[in-house]
Amino acid sequence: MVTMHGTCVLLSGIGVLLRGEPGSGKSDMALRLIDGGAQLVADDQVVLRAVDGRLTATAPDTLAGLLEVRGVGILPVPDADSAELGLIVDLVPSERVERLPEPAREPILGVSLPRLALAAFEASAPAKLRLAAAAARAGTLGSVPAKLAAFPPATP
Repeated sequence: MVTMHGTCVLLSGIGVLLRGEPGSGKSDMALRLIDGGAQLVADDQVVLRAVDGRLTATAPDTLAGLLEVRGVGILPVPDADSAELGLIVDLVPSERVERLPEPAREPILGVSLPRLALAAFEASAPAKLRLAAAAARAGTLGSVPAKLAAFPPATP
């Protein structure tokens, strides 16, 4: 078991761990996703447990169901007791987001998970994260669609 700084939401049937520096937009991204139907698993502190090659995320009891909404306060939001973690998202400044990133994975407690970087405050960030979570759940995140794989690389 390990407790990590971050926020976790249940989105497209998988747990998504949002990480980043203070002020990077973790809680703000969670709020926008929750507004679109996701559920909060944990905000600020995420408890991770590895069981049978899977990671389960929960909130510490004192923080369960609560989200820090900057400028408003700490408020109850729709939440889930736990989620099986399926994607790690590092929230970074927009200049650090690659246009077409290579697939990346990161091990946590011996479980390897797909990882990507997004800029939290871009208007399209919640939509990008919904698509990424659905692809991670389907096991297709980072793969090239077959119809594009047949194309030769572009030449300048």
